[in-house]
Amino acid sequence: MKSTNYSEKVLDHFRNPRNVGTLNGENIAAGRVGNPTCGDIMEMYIKVEDDVIEDIKFQTFGCGSAVATSSMTTVMVKGMSLNDALDVTRKDVAQELDGLPPIKMHCSNLAADALHDAIKNYKSGIFMDEPTSVANIIENSAVLGEIEYLGKGLSYNAVDLDDFKDQRVLIRFNGDESLEVALKLAELTNRVIISTTDAKISINNSDLKTRIRNSNIKILTEAQLLAVLGDDEVEKVRMKDLDEDSDYDLFVDRVILLSTISVPPVCED
Repeated sequence: MKSTNYSEKVLDHFRNPRNVGTLNGENIAAGRVGNPTCGDIMEMYIKVEDDVIEDIKFQTFGCGSAVATSSMTTVMVKGMSLNDALDVTRKDVAQELDGLPPIKMHCSNLAADALHDAIKNYKSGIFMDEPTSVANIIENSAVLGEIEYLGKGLSYNAVDLDDFKDQRVLIRFNGDESLEVALKLAELTNRVIISTTDAKISINNSDLKTRIRNSNIKILTEAQLLAVLGDDEVEKVRMKDLDEDSDYDLFVDRVILLSTISVPPVCED
C-alpha cells in the first residue's frame, strides 16, 4: 500500500488491525462476503447479548483496504444494538477511514456487508458452533472454473429471468433464498436442479416446503459441485456423489452459485 493513495487511518488499521480473530461459545453468529474477481474474502463474528453486539472479531483474506475496512467496522459497531449496526453502510466505514480510492469502495469495502450478514444470521437463529477459518471458507466454496465461466452461463443470482427460459439450470443450495430462485425459474423451464451436500434439504417454512414439493424441481442430495466445464460457455458440471464417493458429469446450460459468500458487483480496474 502506498501512503500517497490511502489516508493515515487506513494505513493504521491495515498495519495494526483491531479485533482480529474468531469467537466461539453461545450467541455467536458469523457473516461472510467475498469478491472472487478481486480475491477479497471477509468473515465477521458477533457475540450478542440483549440485542447488543458485545464482542466482534474478523478474519480477512485480501488487500490492505479489505483489512482496514474490516478493522474499522468492528471498532464502529462494538457495543451497538443490532438495529443500529444494520444501519452502518460501506460509505459510513469509508468516511470513518477518511476516505478510500473509488475502486476500493466497490472492490474491497465489503466489511459492512459481512456485518449485516452476521446480524441476519443471528436474527434467523443461525449460530456458529465452531469458528471457521478463512482458508476453510475458500476451500469449501471453491468450484473449478468458477471465475472462467462467470457471465458465460455461471452467475451468482438470477437477475434477467428470460435468459433462463427452457434452459437446464443447476442451483447450489444455500437456504430459502436458493429455493425461492428455483421456484421462479421453474415457471420458465422444467429443468431446474438443486444440489446439496446434505442427505436432505431442511426447509423450515411450511409454505415453501409445500411449493417445492409440488414443483417439478429435482433435488440432488449428497452431491458436491466440483467443477464447471465447457468450451467457451457452460456445458456441464462435474459432481461428486458423496454417498458412493464417485464423480459424474451432469449436462446443464446455467449454473447459479448462491454461496455462503455473497458477491458484490465485480470491480473494474
